[in-house]
Amino acid sequence: MEIFGGGLAAIGNTPLVRLGKIVPDGAAEVWVKLEGGNPTGSYKDRMAISVLTRALERGDVSAGDTVVEFTGGSTGTALAFVSAVLGLKFTAVFSDAFSHSKQLAMEAFGAEVLVEKSVDGIITHELAERMKQRALSLAEQPSHFYANQFGSPDVRQGYAPMGQEIARSLDSDFDVFCAAVGTGASIMGTLDGMRSLGAEPKVIAIEPAQSPLLTTGKSGGHKVEGIAVFPDPPFLDRSVLSEVRTVDQDKAFEMCRRLAREEGIFGGGSTGLNVCAAIELAVELGSGNRVVTFGCDNGVKYLDGHIYR
Repeated sequence: MEIFGGGLAAIGNTPLVRLGKIVPDGAAEVWVKLEGGNPTGSYKDRMAISVLTRALERGDVSAGDTVVEFTGGSTGTALAFVSAVLGLKFTAVFSDAFSHSKQLAMEAFGAEVLVEKSVDGIITHELAERMKQRALSLAEQPSHFYANQFGSPDVRQGYAPMGQEIARSLDSDFDVFCAAVGTGASIMGTLDGMRSLGAEPKVIAIEPAQSPLLTTGKSGGHKVEGIAVFPDPPFLDRSVLSEVRTVDQDKAFEMCRRLAREEGIFGGGSTGLNVCAAIELAVELGSGNRVVTFGCDNGVKYLDGHIYR
């Protein structure tokens, strides 16, 4: 990645740690990339800098223009942060189904946040579509730019450095890479980076059992923010997947609490989902193997929600 000034220089090169206490004896090693170490506490910072700097280079957006996106909060916070440093404005279409602290974080970076109401705080496909249509309408205004986290090729490219960092840390010697899927950009972009340095792990996609879109095509309400919203993730190439697994969201939330109390790793629901699957895979593979996954973001984002109460 290019060298940027200010807070942008702190994006990337996050720690990769091996789990100790919660992995059973005789299981494979489990390694977790701690993306909560990025400036806004999420791997979405990588995506935001990729999208916005490339858009500026192409002339798609100019200083003083307004960037627009619909978001569950982590993408929005990352875009608000990068927009602020690059001299852009940012408007987020958000919802009360997501952690209120994410709204506060976006606003702290100077963003305007428009809130779509949910039903009982549940994340659904219908809610996401309402948010999307509102964002698209706003983006049609003069001097507005739609970040397009669900379509821009710059999104996938932004995650390639993460895969390269993992491959360098482990000398490209690991057997399985698993991750929860939202747009599919993080799992695919990271794999691109891994492959560029000669790593060829098995790739396993993860989703909450409450919304098994990839495994059954059936959508359901769930509370794992940032994933399992769209039936056809725009960046996901199913041909590279060895399989798709589901994890019950309540087990994922309990794993979040265990990670904090036993490993000192503080993450959100998608991190819990990832680690549940990684440990399950590690038990199946046995010693002498390695499983890699993400800690997607920092648990501070979720302190006002249900996970840590």
